Amino acid sequence: QLQASGGGLVQAGCSLRLSCAAFGRTLSTYIMGWFRQAPGKEREFVTAISVSGGSTYYADSVKGRFAISKDYAKNTVYLQMNSLKIEDTAVYYCAAARTLVGGRPYDIAYWGKGTLVTVSS
Repeated sequence: QLQASGGGLVQAGCSLRLSCAAFGRTLSTYIMGWFRQAPGKEREFVTAISVSGGSTYYADSVKGRFAISKDYAKNTVYLQMNSLKIEDTAVYYCAAARTLVGGRPYDIAYWGKGTLVTVSS
């Protein structure tokens, strides 16, 4: 249902855009979000966008640097990551959720396979 791509190795301060290709009516049915998991750490919320696209939510650690968007025509969700930091290094996962709780995706219907982002100094 979901396929993430766009990860790679970048230097700190640079930008990267991740894509999450969805299938069927996923974008018009589910809240879409990005999570990440750094080595040795638990998976954490990064950002989410409402079904209508009118509302977005961000973790404090990425607010002002990352931006989530979606393109219904391409059936794709994007994560634009600017001013990357070493601590942004992680495997990034996209997800389709049935609801939001406290601004966080909850009751995940689908997970995409992760894409690795490595930020070097």
